[in-house]
Amino acid sequence: MINTDINPLPPTLSIALAGNPNAGKSTLFNALTGARQHVGNWPGKTIEKKTGELHHDGRRLAITDLPGAYSLSAYTLEEVVARDFLLRERPDVVVAVADASNLERNLYLIVQLLELGLPTVVVLNMMDAAERQGLSIALDELSRALAAPVLPAVARREEGLDDVIATVCRVAADNAESFRLDYGPAIEAEIARLELLIAAHPTGREIGSPRWLAVRLLEGDSDAAQRLSGPAAEELHRAAAMGRARLAADLGDETDLLIADRRYTWIHDLAGRVINEDRPEAVSRSDRIDRIVTNRWLGIPIFLVAMWFVFKITTDLSAPWVDWLDGVLTGPISRWVVSILGLLGLSEGWFASLLVDGVLGGVGSVLAFIPVLLSLYFALAVLEDSGYMARGAFVMDRLMNRIGLHGRSFLPLMVGFGCSVPAIYATRTLSNRRDRVLTGLLVPFMSCSARLPVYVLFAAIFFPGAASLVILGLYLLGIAVAIVVGLLLQRTLLPATAAPGLVMELPPYRLPNARSIRYHMWLRTRAFLEHAASLILLTTLVIWLLTAIPWGGSGTFAQTPMAESVFGRVSTAAAPVLRPLGFGSWQSGGALLSGLVAKEVVVSTLGQIYGVESAADETGDTTFLGDLAEIVTSFGRAVADTLRALPGLIGINLQREEAEDTAGLAGAIRAGFDESSGGHATAAGLAFMVFVLLYTPCMAAIAAERHELGAGWSWFSLIGQLIIAWLMAFVVFRAGVWLGGI
Repeated sequence: MINTDINPLPPTLSIALAGNPNAGKSTLFNALTGARQHVGNWPGKTIEKKTGELHHDGRRLAITDLPGAYSLSAYTLEEVVARDFLLRERPDVVVAVADASNLERNLYLIVQLLELGLPTVVVLNMMDAAERQGLSIALDELSRALAAPVLPAVARREEGLDDVIATVCRVAADNAESFRLDYGPAIEAEIARLELLIAAHPTGREIGSPRWLAVRLLEGDSDAAQRLSGPAAEELHRAAAMGRARLAADLGDETDLLIADRRYTWIHDLAGRVINEDRPEAVSRSDRIDRIVTNRWLGIPIFLVAMWFVFKITTDLSAPWVDWLDGVLTGPISRWVVSILGLLGLSEGWFASLLVDGVLGGVGSVLAFIPVLLSLYFALAVLEDSGYMARGAFVMDRLMNRIGLHGRSFLPLMVGFGCSVPAIYATRTLSNRRDRVLTGLLVPFMSCSARLPVYVLFAAIFFPGAASLVILGLYLLGIAVAIVVGLLLQRTLLPATAAPGLVMELPPYRLPNARSIRYHMWLRTRAFLEHAASLILLTTLVIWLLTAIPWGGSGTFAQTPMAESVFGRVSTAAAPVLRPLGFGSWQSGGALLSGLVAKEVVVSTLGQIYGVESAADETGDTTFLGDLAEIVTSFGRAVADTLRALPGLIGINLQREEAEDTAGLAGAIRAGFDESSGGHATAAGLAFMVFVLLYTPCMAAIAAERHELGAGWSWFSLIGQLIIAWLMAFVVFRAGVWLGGI
């Protein structure tokens, strides 16, 4: 780090990162904070909140990554969150991140940030991209014009970060410069009048820079006006209204348009002075690629191919590690726990059952699917970091318009592939209630990541040679059902209004950054682990308790057959409803009931149900060293199987054909489905996956729908999803029996 002589500073500095979308702000945040970051939501908002920290010269820098915004006009939820934080928290330093290759467009937000009067450092990110385009920027002249330090950086390669940190500390200690944009004599006169009134107004002084507030009042900013309170506020409102009227009469236009025009004119003149273009290029590389990728006819097929690769990576490359983790958890680790309990004299009774069957059999079955989630988040991070994810939204815009939705509705639906809960909350960004309700009702049909472990398990059992194709088909089926439901609702309960076209920025294509991908994978998977450590553990313990309590029969607590437990009796009562679908057993009913809490629990419940008699008994005659050798050798096999699976991404199959192992969970599930379906286990397995795809994601999603859409629509969603899931599973099972004989 660069050492600088700076004045005494508080031990903790508050730093806010602000910038346009796709300016590399989050990349800079990741580079600065590393793994020392936390991801949550802004209070009362659905926008993701990222906070992190770093230490420099004995000081702690608390960094907040503000949502990407094009201005501070508070027209969108992202702009509201960013401006509220800056005005209320008053960070010690604002780091304004700009895309150096699109400097003029980024300067509008920078000007608004500087007008807030907060100490500001401007970071021109992606300088390498600007240089490749033949652009050179006069940094010193730009710094003088903005009255703020301007630093070059390439956050993806961690270039220039030391200078950024040192300059932030210097500016926090001594920020003598002050930015002032001249709006012309007439507007400046009105600003001066309002500044005098604001200086005498207690609330006005607390909000921020008097000049910034005066400009916002002249622009007619209702949010800024609402921040004023007390009797003197009325005088300010009257003075601002009179000022707007005088300016409109003198200059012949609305004041907000005059101020915005003056900003754009000043920015355009500044950009012309500081940017030198050595090699002007009529069509960029990204534009040439987009001619193919976003083509009217090729766009959707290319999107489907990209999704195919995502699911091949998610299933084929992760499968060896799923098997390895599952084998370690249910094999050596379970045997070690049983052995330790035996040494303590606790190998018999409810406590041993709780540890082995409840904790290891439940949570362990879920943790074995961490490789699946890592693979999924890796693939999605590559698409996002390369710039293709935004093209996917653009390509799908036409389809969204056909069901009467704004193209921006595609973004919450895309979030739904990760988790339904934030996706439902993300509908707040849509402009009208009808779009929010319709999008919120369609989100649960997008297959969330929690369902993926169920697909992987059942596809491996019933379709071992075509698991990727089956899983991709399930995702596409969810999309197709959402389209049909959207069309029906559009023509009945939620008639469509004119849907405007989607306006969004397409970032330039870039090579994915390994550090960014690693952070994305870790943060998302860590969120899953935190969830597994709380909700799933609690749920599996509750399920274990229900299986331990006898209901009829001759069993005692923790020593009763599961079919004669409370859980088994309740599941048995639900089984007849599922019988026409081919999986009308109490085991399947119990797994689906537990899935209402969280879809991850479906797998763990099946692990508890089918593994209840074997988890504690498979101690065998193995030794500790023998178990260690088993772990090491199985790890080597997983590495080899992963390498053999790589050519499968392009259709070359080098994987070993192995006889199906009927032992363990897979064999028990196949045997159970074969019995419940009358010999049509494969059809029943596919119907089960379809039911999991379409029925209620979880109670948390229903709670989110109730909060966002209202109680009536949440009940409509819950009942409608159950009906659709039952009907589709019935059709799939009967088609499999009648047409395929499977």
